[in-house]
Amino acid sequence: MEGTIKTKIEGKTGLITFFHPASNSFPSHLLLQLEQEINKLAVNKNLTLIALQSEGNKAFCAGASFDELLSITNKEDGKKFFSGFANVINALRKAPQITVAKVQGKAVGGGVGLLAACDYVIATEAAAIKLSEIAIGIGPFVIEPAVSKKIGTNAMSTLTLNPTNWQTANWAKEKGLYQEVYTTLDEANEAFNSYINKTSLYNPLALAEIKKIIWGNCENWDSLLSERAAISGKLALSDFTKNALDAFRKKD
Repeated sequence: MEGTIKTKIEGKTGLITFFHPASNSFPSHLLLQLEQEINKLAVNKNLTLIALQSEGNKAFCAGASFDELLSITNKEDGKKFFSGFANVINALRKAPQITVAKVQGKAVGGGVGLLAACDYVIATEAAAIKLSEIAIGIGPFVIEPAVSKKIGTNAMSTLTLNPTNWQTANWAKEKGLYQEVYTTLDEANEAFNSYINKTSLYNPLALAEIKKIIWGNCENWDSLLSERAAISGKLALSDFTKNALDAFRKKD
């Protein structure tokens, strides 16, 4: 299976659900589909919210596709691949609607970046986070602006420089990545639906203005994240990264 992106309009909310059999990881074609779906919802003036979730009751998102990373053979392809996450982050940032995510399980790398690009995140206690990029010779360059904006540079450094350590969902809430954390998935689902139902009824003009304030001073991110994608794409070609990715894949 190559994964799926499903979109459903529920009242004033556009709900996007993504899936990939490899722990909801993202190959480039799936990132492109996600970006396109967000952009379609963003221009729908009948919508107040864009909601994001993944399928299953385990991992929320395992980040980039290791198989596709291993297949990169030149800088152009590398930049193009990492631009997928950049484009999704920018799409979430630019959408006039408030974006809310539900996190049922662990998030790694680009998955953490997606959550940082959302305006409101509801999670379970199983939703630990990790930025593993340094361990494979790359770095969270593309997602760093969003993650640092959400949780601060010090917390971002803690994640980046401890690439094999999981930080708990409660840690993520303390730092500001998550707004609400619940013990069970049923509780998180109930809170997610309640938040959507309540917030979707607010004045969309007021929410759009709040969104502008939340993402103020980020106007350069189109070029900044593209530059960061080029850095990651170059590093993906290194022998260190190729060997590390191959070792991770064999271990899995």
